[in-house]
Amino acid sequence: MKNKLLESNKIFIAGSSGMVGSAIKRKLLSHDFCIKKNNSTILSPPKKELDLLDSLAVKTYFELEKPEIVILAAAKVGGIYANSHYPADFLLENLKIQTNVIESAWKQGVRRLVFLGSSCIYPKFSSQPIKEESLLKSELEKTNEPYAMAKIAGLKLCESLRTQYGFDAISLMPTNLYGPNDNYHPQNSHVIAALIRKFLIAKANNLPSVECWGTGAVYREFMHVDDLADAIIFCLENWDPSDRKSPKDSLGKPLNHLNVGTGKDISIKELSIKIAKSIKFKGEIIWDTSKPDGTPKKVLDVTRINNLGWHAKINLLTGLRRTIEKLNIESL
Repeated sequence: MKNKLLESNKIFIAGSSGMVGSAIKRKLLSHDFCIKKNNSTILSPPKKELDLLDSLAVKTYFELEKPEIVILAAAKVGGIYANSHYPADFLLENLKIQTNVIESAWKQGVRRLVFLGSSCIYPKFSSQPIKEESLLKSELEKTNEPYAMAKIAGLKLCESLRTQYGFDAISLMPTNLYGPNDNYHPQNSHVIAALIRKFLIAKANNLPSVECWGTGAVYREFMHVDDLADAIIFCLENWDPSDRKSPKDSLGKPLNHLNVGTGKDISIKELSIKIAKSIKFKGEIIWDTSKPDGTPKKVLDVTRINNLGWHAKINLLTGLRRTIEKLNIESL
């Protein structure tokens, strides 16, 4: 399907101020996708200009700006603590954001839409590595069930609009992300950001130890956000689920969602050691086993997107160093 889809288009990035949205914008503005040369326009309104929770505001924005490509990177996100304490917020806000943007895009005749989900849409005890057809095969991980259910609803809405109305919407399910503009909130951050924050503070204050949640024995897959931005643009230009050569599920039916990741996982204990070394923290790491671990192992099968021609490029150690070197204690 390789084409010049991104040329001479209005590209709307929903959630452009977040970690993922800002990475997409950086990629679009890079030398590979020179907006001036291609006569393209990036629409990236801040929240104060467009509240995605407001259905009327979103509808009006689409009517006025008429974007041709939509990348839905906006979402309410957080780690185990945030998901456990604010389940209603995670379900309600994500459902509203997704429905408002996707429905307006469809009704306004947007050419292509990319919806970003999450690897947490898959069941807690999925066979590893997790294939796309594992979706809805068994129960979800309870600690992030509301968020996962909202993301599944968004995926299914895109799939249903394609089936019923021919709306060209595709969905990508990225693994755990990290990188520039991550959220380092002490309670609402994800794994890597939370660990970086802990070790930076410990290093700055010469603390003898750092306490981490759980046993450290669970395994997770991590991808630099710049790799995700690259995958999004690649799929916009190269993946059409309606094409006869597009990825199929185990029954030979076209897939409308693809996994995006590195295909490699690491234990949280080993990850913590890597982060501590990168920060030059030499104290003790203590594990609070009274805290939940979450899913025991989660690594995505990225065969389908790899077969299309996309592969992650940034290895974990390099990505961690890039992320950490741009941070300071005052920015946390």
